[in-house]
Amino acid sequence: MRPRHWIVGVTALLVLLGLHGAPSAAKPTATDESNEAIYKELELFEHALSIVRSDYVEEPEAKNLIYGALKGMLATLDPYSQFLDPDSYNELKVDTEGEFGGLGIEITIKDDLLTIISPIDDTPAFNAGLLAGDRIVKIDGELTRGITLLEAVKKLRGRPATKVTLTVLREGETELKEFELERAIIKIESIREATLLDDHIGYVRLSDFRERTTQDLEDALKKLKDQAMDGLILDLRNNPGGLLDTAVSVAELFLDRNQLIVSTKGRLRNQNQELRAKVDGLVRQTPLVVLINEGSASASEIVAGAIQDHHRGVIMGTKSHGKASVQTIFPLRDGSALRLTTSKYFTPAGRSIHGQGILPDVEVPFERRTEEDEKADTKAKTQEIFDRVENGKTAEGETPEKKPRDNQLARAVDLLKGIKVYQHKGNHQVVN
Repeated sequence: MRPRHWIVGVTALLVLLGLHGAPSAAKPTATDESNEAIYKELELFEHALSIVRSDYVEEPEAKNLIYGALKGMLATLDPYSQFLDPDSYNELKVDTEGEFGGLGIEITIKDDLLTIISPIDDTPAFNAGLLAGDRIVKIDGELTRGITLLEAVKKLRGRPATKVTLTVLREGETELKEFELERAIIKIESIREATLLDDHIGYVRLSDFRERTTQDLEDALKKLKDQAMDGLILDLRNNPGGLLDTAVSVAELFLDRNQLIVSTKGRLRNQNQELRAKVDGLVRQTPLVVLINEGSASASEIVAGAIQDHHRGVIMGTKSHGKASVQTIFPLRDGSALRLTTSKYFTPAGRSIHGQGILPDVEVPFERRTEEDEKADTKAKTQEIFDRVENGKTAEGETPEKKPRDNQLARAVDLLKGIKVYQHKGNHQVVN
């Protein structure tokens, strides 16, 4: 005879799954058939659990068994749905607040391989030369075959000043690369740079989408406007995304009131939403170029997609990552949580870019700089400084012209200069 507590346990699971209640005499629906299938599978689960409890070589802890079952269940859904034990859930909360110990990379499981979405600026991973798209095949010599995201995060994070070795397969190359990195406190600031380039063109590098991102971006844009900014480059390269509501409020800064930013669709009615701009954006009329690459994902793609579909600016760079699903956190009573994919999002034109990415309006492949390029730049900068001193052009308050640091940014500057010239000519009327 089976122990009574297993029957109670299965009943509790059925209640959680919404399968309780008397059977209906009406014609069975698809939901009824689905519920019946769940009943049968739960009997199988109960049988297996009973065998493990009674016959395993050592008595297992009940919590470990349940946690393991939950992890396995969520892992069958998609790479982004996860069961978070209390420690992992706390790590997630720390992550969104903006500070944690680790290497500074955003990762995912792609084609069953642990893959870097993007390295975060000025972190051990970024400084070591890890790139978006790199496949991590070993961590400290252990193969990552079958590893989950949570397991990978636990291996990659750790106390500052401790080291970890990553073995990486880079796209287009056949030999493995090894990187020894030293963990550090990763302090995430969404606004990595906000400055004025030449010809009054503003440049803002946005690294992710966190709780304070919109306010920080708004403050940065106001300062640039005070400096007579009349064109803007928004750099979303290697931005892995973040919070959905932050993506919406960031996009709002560039759009007109009531313009659609993103729509979400799920199984439940409350997951079907149309999220629109609530106000006229702070820089809605400023000429705009948005830079993206394969490391631009999720919230970055929401912003870029909205700007592209409304013809608000020019999207430049290379194809984005292609993550168009929304995860919701469901806290559980013991401090653990479910991170569950609850809906998919679509751009204002109704495009689903999941697995496809956003194609730029102007494709500009990134050109890696060589040591010779860096030396030439340093020499030119030194010469420029001495020339300015000799010519008396370093008067107080004068700021030297800032040059773009890479070919994609240089193309964006050139494009904005052309747009500004065109607009200037369009504002002059021809008088006969």
